[in-house]
Parts: sequence; C-alpha cells; structure tokens
Amino acid sequence: MMYIHHHWIKSWIFFNLVMVLSVIIFGNIAAISVYQIIRDNEVFMTAIHAVFLNPLFLITGAYIGIYTIYRLMLLVKKEIYSIN
Repeated sequence: MMYIHHHWIKSWIFFNLVMVLSVIIFGNIAAISVYQIIRDNEVFMTAIHAVFLNPLFLITGAYIGIYTIYRLMLLVKKEIYSIN
C-alpha cells in the first residue's frame, strides 16, 4: 500500500473507500452473527466462532488490519519528516 501510495497519490481515495465498505460489511456480519446466536439461544463456543467460517468476514477483517498498519506507517512517515 505504501508503494502504491508513493506512485499514485490519489490512491488514498480508493483505500479509504474500500476501508469504509470493509468496516460496514465486517460490522454487519458480526452483528448478524451475534443476533442469530441470541435469537436461537445458542451460546456455545462453536456457534460464536462460526463467524470465522465466513470468507467475506475474514477478507474484510484482514483488510482492516492491513489498512490500519498502512495508516500508522503514513503517520510515522509524516512525523519523521516534520521533525527534520
């Protein structure tokens, strides 16, 4: 992401849009899973962890993690250049 950001300045628009969509999808999947568990009164470890079998949940969660690291790297880069 840092490489793409360096070569294509407007990439932050794309990365931010994908982040917003990922957070919405991730949150909806988590909320629906919790609702189904409460509705069906199935508070078992297997029922709670079944959300990890959803590939869309895993993909969006991975992007959220990568995007968070990317934003932290941009923050560190900005702080390093502001000190000099």
